[in-house]
Amino acid sequence: MRRWYPAVAVLLFCALSLRAQNLQEFEKRVTEFTLHNGLHFIVLERHEAPVVSFHTYVNAGAVDDPGGKTGLAHMFEHMAFKGTDTIGARNYAEERKALDEIEAVYDRLEAERNKGVRSDAAKLKSLEGELKAAIDKANAYVDPNAYPRIIEENGGVGLNAGTGEDSTNYFYNLPANRVELWFLLESERFLRPVFREFYKERDVVREERRMRLESSPQGKLIEALGATAFAAHPYRNSPAGWASDIEGLRAGDAKQFFRTYYVPGNLAIAIAGDVKPPEVRRLAEKYFARLPGAPPPPRVRTIEPKQTGMKRVAVESPSQPFLLMGYKRPHQFHPDDPVLDVVASVLSSGRTGLLYKEMVRDKKLALAAFASATYPGGEYPNLFVLFIVPSMGRTVEENEKTALQVIENLKKDSVDAETLARVKTKIRAGLLHQLDSNSGMADQLTFYHVNYGNWRKMFTGLEEINRVTADDVRRVARQYLVDEGRTVAYSVSPKPPKPEVEK
Repeated sequence: MRRWYPAVAVLLFCALSLRAQNLQEFEKRVTEFTLHNGLHFIVLERHEAPVVSFHTYVNAGAVDDPGGKTGLAHMFEHMAFKGTDTIGARNYAEERKALDEIEAVYDRLEAERNKGVRSDAAKLKSLEGELKAAIDKANAYVDPNAYPRIIEENGGVGLNAGTGEDSTNYFYNLPANRVELWFLLESERFLRPVFREFYKERDVVREERRMRLESSPQGKLIEALGATAFAAHPYRNSPAGWASDIEGLRAGDAKQFFRTYYVPGNLAIAIAGDVKPPEVRRLAEKYFARLPGAPPPPRVRTIEPKQTGMKRVAVESPSQPFLLMGYKRPHQFHPDDPVLDVVASVLSSGRTGLLYKEMVRDKKLALAAFASATYPGGEYPNLFVLFIVPSMGRTVEENEKTALQVIENLKKDSVDAETLARVKTKIRAGLLHQLDSNSGMADQLTFYHVNYGNWRKMFTGLEEINRVTADDVRRVARQYLVDEGRTVAYSVSPKPPKPEVEK
């Protein structure tokens, strides 16, 4: 199932239950249709306020990055709001010539670099200067931030995007009387995107990697966990991409990615708020039916080989130590997926979780200890992960030993009925918390439609959670939380430099 947000208070749960707990009542407000090109729309009527949330879900993420071009899905996300031939261009005819010149110079530069040791240093320097000049010339034709500025000037808020392992999402909100503006802007950027300021944004993406991963002890450790746990599957690569891959990305790579994955049949759009379905359909036909249909993109073919022994990786860091423990588990479509959600909640549902009580409250071994049922994505077999932050003066080894004991106890002892009921209530409250906003609803509707073929899975999935028994919890813990499928990543203090020996 979709990963759940932390539980909300019982009061909020009760209030929301009255509005959203019944599938039959909810679906009365939902309308769906698919255009001839394959683009699917889900419309949810909520007339409480004159605002509308829009969510575009692209069924492509970092897992679809081509070999040697990790970070490309994320890079394309950065290009998403750069505009079109009419939005963001001061003089598009001249800008297009300048963009073509960038690629021509870049081709010559790469050809010289590919000579390796036989490359001409003076020629390289000259071409690098030409490239910079060509980029500066093209950027001079750009009206910066024109696309988001139009949205803001029309009352739009929350404009953002995100790239995950399995998907890329674009979303924002507008007043109800600006709905047609969204249809125009969103369809235009899919119909006539311009990949302007590509190399400027490439530098931004490279800097993001530096800040979030290379300069972050936690980021480096999380990246090491994925790269160690997965030997073959692209889940080993983070959405940020590897540094050398980012630095080599070209505008043509982004164009090819767009042509392959941003096809109508690989998209889903949810619109939630003060709208009328017939009008939404009319506007969808007017604007999005213009997008040409295309074959579905290829899916990932690499299958992760079975892990047959525990893996360990240590990352040197002078900061607070961290411990990550990942266990191989099946994809989100597997019958055991809801059970794994319950197992994660039993282990770390706030202060009542087994990890918290044993490691944080009682033994004071850790400052924090929690579990995530799915990492880094759910579309393919992935990891069940424990995240642990040792207390000051406590070691990674102590925490690992105790965490393993908590898991062994879970395998031996049945979860009591009270705990199981509390966990199920919190999971349900997590969904209802999402359904309390237009944007949350639009997000959930697209996710479940694309991944399960039916948005109703968000409700029927709760029924699956309700059917989980204590025996299921024990069985699944015994089956998946095992040494041969475990990967441990932990931080260690750097070794002091060896003293220099006097000669």
